[in-house]
Amino acid sequence: MASFVSRYARAFADVVASAKLDTAAIDRQLNDFLATWDGSAELRDLFSNPAVPAHQKVAILDKMNAKLGLQRELRNLLAVLINNDRIAQIHEVADAYRAELQQRQGIRQAEIVTARELNENERGSLLAGVGKLAGAEVRATFKLDENILGGTVVRIGSTVYDGSLRGRLERLREALIAG
Repeated sequence: MASFVSRYARAFADVVASAKLDTAAIDRQLNDFLATWDGSAELRDLFSNPAVPAHQKVAILDKMNAKLGLQRELRNLLAVLINNDRIAQIHEVADAYRAELQQRQGIRQAEIVTARELNENERGSLLAGVGKLAGAEVRATFKLDENILGGTVVRIGSTVYDGSLRGRLERLREALIAG
């Protein structure tokens, strides 16, 4: 991720917080814009074309906004991205904004890798344990990897908790070699 992406995301999160905007409404509007963006190669080509002046691109954004009904702050973010020739990174900025918002709300993202599919009760229990480990509410994505043999591997940010059978065997092997 480019360094400017997190700056835009933090700044937009600051604006949303200071204006006390409905984050769910902003998220829906952002999804509407992203769907329009993804659905139109012509729009993406036009906005990335350096021969088209930024003020014309913003005028097109305003025409789109008449149909999309974006809140002023979101429209302004998009206009700033256009003016600074960063609109092509809108997905990265949106993802970083959402991550920033979750961090401010005390929600942590986790990736949980298991060797087999878990039922709802197992997932709930595992999420509760990971939440205690993280000291926060956790939103997790679950992945399957039969190569870990058993147990789980949990990634929270840059921290990895390896409780897999493969990990345990690897640590045992290293201890035997070292000892």
